[in-house]
Amino acid sequence: MQIESYLSLGIYFLAMLGIGLFAYRHSTSDISGYILGGRKVSPQVTALSAGASDMSGWMLMGLPGAMFVSGFDALYIAIGLLVGALANYWLVAPKLRVYTEVADDSLTVPEFFAKRFGNPNAHIRMVSAAIIVLFFTLYTSAGLVAGGKLFESAFGVQYQWGLVITLSVVVAYTLLGGFLAVSMTDFVQGCIMFVALVLVPVVAISQFQSTGEMTAAAYESIPSLSESWGAVTTIGLFSSLAWGLGYFGQPHIIVRFMAIRSVKSVAVARNIGMSWMFVTIVGALGTGFVGIAYANEFGLAVDDPETIFIIFSELLFHPFISGFLMAAILAAIMSTISSQLLVSASSLTEDIYRVVSKKTLDESSTVRIGRYGVAGVAIAAMVLALDASNTILSLVSNAWAGFGAAFGPLVLFCLYKKDLTANAAMAGIVSGAATVLFWIYAPILENGATLSSVIYEIIPGFAVSTLTLWLVSAFGEAPSTEVQAMFSEASRELANQQS
Repeated sequence: MQIESYLSLGIYFLAMLGIGLFAYRHSTSDISGYILGGRKVSPQVTALSAGASDMSGWMLMGLPGAMFVSGFDALYIAIGLLVGALANYWLVAPKLRVYTEVADDSLTVPEFFAKRFGNPNAHIRMVSAAIIVLFFTLYTSAGLVAGGKLFESAFGVQYQWGLVITLSVVVAYTLLGGFLAVSMTDFVQGCIMFVALVLVPVVAISQFQSTGEMTAAAYESIPSLSESWGAVTTIGLFSSLAWGLGYFGQPHIIVRFMAIRSVKSVAVARNIGMSWMFVTIVGALGTGFVGIAYANEFGLAVDDPETIFIIFSELLFHPFISGFLMAAILAAIMSTISSQLLVSASSLTEDIYRVVSKKTLDESSTVRIGRYGVAGVAIAAMVLALDASNTILSLVSNAWAGFGAAFGPLVLFCLYKKDLTANAAMAGIVSGAATVLFWIYAPILENGATLSSVIYEIIPGFAVSTLTLWLVSAFGEAPSTEVQAMFSEASRELANQQS
């Protein structure tokens, strides 16, 4: 990399730290501001923040790499994600914004689960917080792997030092500015990702005389779309599409809906967010597809398919633009890591420490403990990420399934089933998470293979959790009249805000 590229990256790093300092001065005096930005986040920032924190490094590295390796099979994952994200905006966002405020101004997802049943210190709060910390530590490590690979591939920096650099910048602005810093940096990072995922595939395609020539070169290695569709199995198709189920239970995404300034702003956020997501996913798939063609046509050696975006950035662009494109990858990585760190720290502070200690803390002390939580989860994730052989997509898929199965059905039941019981909620979380972990790690098939090699673990996990929620509620004691009254109050408030 040349000096111009380092200059681009330097400008990017300084901008992120500057946003962190701005947010530190404007939104971290109390815990509500630190965790949710005072519920005053604009729809534009909500949309790009949700999108950027969702897509992470797998958008610029994992998804192009999957397309490069498996061809159009990666398309089905993209379709599932688009449908799931749209359903999340329709089914979850408006109700969650109102209900978390009606439920005694719940600031975290575990706190909402507890207060939904009238008991702010219920066991479900700590159990769900523990699951958040567990899976987010794994999820954050996936982002760090992407950062380590980026610095190793693009800058020749040792993988472990790449982890340290990536984590240091993210932790700095997250510690300083909390939710506002995370959301504002996500907005900037989302804009950078959008431009990069349009620019790279378009310039790469221009290296061919025609799209027909490019397509023919790609089909030397992968089957055509029609051939791919004919070869896909029913289980394989459902496993790919099922990624969309995960959206309902991703704390770092749905917390954006809790923080948006009004219910009416949700529609604006949905339109912006879905447009952004469609363009960036097409760009990521296009990068992988043209990468196959370029490698075949021009003899390009690609040792790690997940670095095809990096290879194009260095090969096809001026060093200053190349640095900007490297910043796009860092933007994708950092936006997700920062969101996950903040949600994890919020759970450690609000849902574990506050409940266990039973101490009455002033606002500044609570914010300080939240910052300690950010640092603790960051260190644990870095330890996991030291294994450079981990693939980004596999780490993300495991954590995505864990959250989707443990929390997804429960979020929907909390918002739509008035007679849901606290026992059912606890059973739904535990059964969903346990099923996913069993599917991933139990070596019960031939040669020690796991069930996840047969079908994506989110499908059985989501199904088991849903069935458990329904059965335990159906045969258990009905919730109190106070709990049902709160549900009715939230429904009325939603109708008032939508009118």
